[in-house]
Amino acid sequence: MGKKIACHDVNNKLYKADISDIVFRPSVYGILIEKQRILLSKQWDGYDFPGGGIEIWENIESALQREVWEETGLKVRMDKIVHCEASFFKPSRVEEFWNCQLIYYLVKKIGGELSKDNFAKDEKKYVDMPEWVDLKNINKIKFYNPVDSVKLIKKAVKVLKSKN
Repeated sequence: MGKKIACHDVNNKLYKADISDIVFRPSVYGILIEKQRILLSKQWDGYDFPGGGIEIWENIESALQREVWEETGLKVRMDKIVHCEASFFKPSRVEEFWNCQLIYYLVKKIGGELSKDNFAKDEKKYVDMPEWVDLKNINKIKFYNPVDSVKLIKKAVKVLKSKN
């Protein structure tokens, strides 16, 4: 038995994973804010930021554009970086433990329409139509991710305001 790392699942249940069982998984997420609303990916009975894993053949920008398109139907342009952090995660859809490097960018919409037609096969089980959520309501909703989503959204709003 080797060194163990604490990993959490989507419900924050903790697992002990042997470090030899951990898969490196960089991921990138888009924060789209328009008219005092944020676009969020509807997942189970809560929300997450649109985004996901960076494939080995992708750079960060192309992964961000692909992931946002898959989960929202929108074409976006990468803007300012807002936040980075790491999370040790146990996904429900595969028998793995991940060392997730989470990267969050502001994005600008450049085309497309909201859709759920582009979800990956496994996402169709738990992801639904993306929703615009009023920034005044972010404290009232459930998030499925390892970051402090409310704090991250407030940080994104500040970055957005500093650009204007």
